[in-house]
Amino acid sequence: MGDHHVHLHPHGPYTGEGPPPGEYPPGHLEAYVETALARGADEVGFTEHLYRCVESAEVLGAFWATEPREDLARQAEAFVREDRTLSLERYVDAVVAAKDRGLPVLLGLEVDFFPETIEAVTAFLEPYPFDFLIGSVHWVGGWSIDHGDVAWEFERRGVRRAYEEYFALERELAASGAVDVLAHVDVVKKQGHRLPEPPVDLYRPVVEAAAATGTAVEVSTAGLHQPAGELYPHPTFLRMFREAGVEITLASDAHRPEDAARDRALAVAAAKEAGYHRRVTFEQRRRRFRPLEDEP
Repeated sequence: MGDHHVHLHPHGPYTGEGPPPGEYPPGHLEAYVETALARGADEVGFTEHLYRCVESAEVLGAFWATEPREDLARQAEAFVREDRTLSLERYVDAVVAAKDRGLPVLLGLEVDFFPETIEAVTAFLEPYPFDFLIGSVHWVGGWSIDHGDVAWEFERRGVRRAYEEYFALERELAASGAVDVLAHVDVVKKQGHRLPEPPVDLYRPVVEAAAATGTAVEVSTAGLHQPAGELYPHPTFLRMFREAGVEITLASDAHRPEDAARDRALAVAAAKEAGYHRRVTFEQRRRRFRPLEDEP
């Protein structure tokens, strides 16, 4: 099994841990691969954030500028300015070079979804040799919906309304067909804000859109290490995807080598509980199926 959601740099200001943002010294990618393989994975799919790359500034634009709440807009602008320290060209070169060295790696990208720019983003990315793209919703308008610095917006907006707005964007992302996999599809729960019952009415349109476009969904262990305290997606949500015939990948959302393929056995167990027996991998945007297996 692979780990199809891995980043090569942590977010935020550089603290001295690992290489500086945008640098890929000898052994850096190998460290992720060695950890993942030691945990039973057979390949690593690197998926840097598009918004973190300086080349994305023009194509994404100042998406926070239309946010009516000035405090949210300021936070989003400051966060992107601080985090946009990578080069897409250097990232692609680093992963392609690793493939050329024979490492079992895939070139991916995490595409941060904004409805008004997704067509331009798709055209912008077309020349690159990506094996797969994962899509995610991190901003609702100018609100960084999973960022702890503005988690108080859940109280101001209301949890139900926040969920409705988030899942409306997630459905639109799934329906676009622009990406191969939906990343942490219910990340709206990351900071621990929940509804009394799983919002099946909000899940259903996302599931139907993913099934219609052939977009897979990842089973991610990242939420186990966040206030959410559970996998993405919720078990009910995952069963709905299975019943609709939506394929899966496995993911850690690692940002450090030691986290690659973290808790993989738990992701496999959740997938099997939902009824899955296979997973999907990619080569140059083409799907390939492999069996879903437990830890050896």
